[in-house]
Amino acid sequence: MDAEVSAFYRGQRVLVTGGTGMIGRPLVEMLLAAGANVRIASLDDPARAPAGAEFVRADLREFAQCLEVCRGADTVFHLAGVKGSPKMAAERPASFMVPTIQFSIAMMEAARQRRVSRYLFTSSVGVYAPAEVFREDEVWRTFPSPHDRFAGWAKRICELQAEAYRIEYGWNAISIVRPANVYGPYDNFDPANAMVIPSLIRRIADGENPLVVWGDGSAERDFIHARDVARGMMLVVAKGISEPVNLGSGRGTTIREVVEIAAAAAPRRPDIRWDTSKPAGDRKRLMDMSRAAAHGFAPAIGIAEGIRETFAWYLAHRQEADRRYNAFSDPTLSIALVGH
Repeated sequence: MDAEVSAFYRGQRVLVTGGTGMIGRPLVEMLLAAGANVRIASLDDPARAPAGAEFVRADLREFAQCLEVCRGADTVFHLAGVKGSPKMAAERPASFMVPTIQFSIAMMEAARQRRVSRYLFTSSVGVYAPAEVFREDEVWRTFPSPHDRFAGWAKRICELQAEAYRIEYGWNAISIVRPANVYGPYDNFDPANAMVIPSLIRRIADGENPLVVWGDGSAERDFIHARDVARGMMLVVAKGISEPVNLGSGRGTTIREVVEIAAAAAPRRPDIRWDTSKPAGDRKRLMDMSRAAAHGFAPAIGIAEGIRETFAWYLAHRQEADRRYNAFSDPTLSIALVGH
């Protein structure tokens, strides 16, 4: 961690929503190491919170709870979100879109009312239209990909909220980051709705053999480790950067590479079979990292090292991984969404 960035957080009162999650957990640990006083707001099991942080169980769809967790905070990192596979996005779009809008709008408004000095909104790669390379300033010339339209529009609405606050209230200290495909310990490993890397790790760890993977493995994606994202978040907030910033590797990794790395990391390597009758998705999706690099950010964890670490973590913490809050299995979510 850059010494100047670390010094910014010394003695600060920092709220991290979703601070028990894949990015939130390492972010909280880094903030604590920098000397910040950290409060976590989450629906997770409190056991997932790092030692030294205050844990508050809060449903951030409720504005009163947002106001309460923001009380006394100097800086807010809003990481709470709904994460799931493309299959979940297609089959349960309301479970992505509605709560994302609810708690994102409520949290930013609560932070404004509590006069929080700096605020970070975690947007998404889903705001971008289909393209081989995603550049920050091109978002508003296009529409989100049809595959990401519900979650993508939800995130775009909240990016607009930040712009509206800058115009009307002069609140210029709202930072926006757009992470690429993030992976790491504390991810969602539920085989029913996990993303590609944790899904592969879980399936391999469960002994699936042969391991059947959709497509031919040639599709390229931009993967970034959660600790690198956390470092990038701390940097943009400390520097008061208000323009959106991509956080990715800027490097394309094929799905075939990912599968081979994960299989090689397994205690027992499975046979791999490619089902080319199934769709493989867009051919290439990469982040342009010029803006982040200009601000001094570069990822430090390579894909092979990161997947090996994540696989080892999962094997050692399977029980802990299964205690992660899952919006898709929360009965109160569907109740809240239909208004009963």
